[in-house]
Amino acid sequence: MSQLGFGLMRLPRKGIGIDIEQTCTMVDMFLEAGFTYFDTALVYPGSEDAVRKALTSRHPRESYTLATKLYGPAAPTASMAKKQIQTSLKRTQAGYIDYYLLHTIMASNIGKYDRMGLWDYAAQLKREGTIRHWGFSYHDGPELLDELLTKHPDAEFVQLQINYADWENPKVTSRANYEVARAHGKDIVVMEPVKGGKLANPPKDVARILKAANPDASPASWAIRFVASLPGVMAVLSGMSNIEQMADNLSFMRDFKPLDAEEREVIRQAQIALGKSGIIQCTSCRYCTAGCPQQIAIPAIFSAMNEHLGNGQTGHAREMYAAATAEGSRASDCIACGQCEGACPQHLPIIDLLAQCAETLE
Repeated sequence: MSQLGFGLMRLPRKGIGIDIEQTCTMVDMFLEAGFTYFDTALVYPGSEDAVRKALTSRHPRESYTLATKLYGPAAPTASMAKKQIQTSLKRTQAGYIDYYLLHTIMASNIGKYDRMGLWDYAAQLKREGTIRHWGFSYHDGPELLDELLTKHPDAEFVQLQINYADWENPKVTSRANYEVARAHGKDIVVMEPVKGGKLANPPKDVARILKAANPDASPASWAIRFVASLPGVMAVLSGMSNIEQMADNLSFMRDFKPLDAEEREVIRQAQIALGKSGIIQCTSCRYCTAGCPQQIAIPAIFSAMNEHLGNGQTGHAREMYAAATAEGSRASDCIACGQCEGACPQHLPIIDLLAQCAETLE
């Protein structure tokens, strides 16, 4: 049976930093409910430091398991990439890492991981005892995934983006990737089960379907239970951002029940409605913003546009857009350099989408 994982990418904020007090409460709630899997990354701003402050300095090492990641594209040389594990250990003070991942593998960066010898390096770290298990997080199609798992059979698990919105999405290929990983006998960690919050606050037509089926169940519960019901899933990462989200997740995962046949039909109807909504499938990971020469707040702009596309609230969407661009660049300031599209794990046509946002919201 899969367990709930605490994804530490979208922790609660206080001012410009992470709200450590609230994070401590969430960590305690999570552990008290019997869950143990925490997921962070070197490239999540402030996250590994928050792990030290809220988790490793406050709880026995045997009471939790910790995953973190090596991000090859962030390192100009192989030696610098290999030093990332030491930075992670220093920040987290975990002593060792339970699950170590090569991060955000896709066709556009696989060459760098290969040239730097990072696959062999991950295996070396396991032999040395610095890490307990290694795998990789993946954002591409089933053909490359099959190639990688064939080439690197010692990878113990794979982290995949799986949710009911992307199950048949031709760009994300959740179902096909899941089936490849299962065919190779790999344990699966699910990321983005609520698609960056999109399925926790879905378009109104989707919300109506879910509420009619069970007025007491949150939209997030439907999304997380969908992936937790899949065989072979060892952990479902939920990027909880406040105590209320933690409480909701624990309410249905503490005594988890897989979806039954009637509930699977509800999900199928939600998938149909979601496919008609036309919302931008952005998960707000912010990988696109780091190298943007215009410093455009792309995820915030897309969130505003989705209020128009998914809920028909054009006036509110324009208010959200004005707030998102009040102190920075507008969508129309995009110079079409393409940096964002190369970094996007969702493979979105960001340049064209920004042009649509400018036309509708400016």
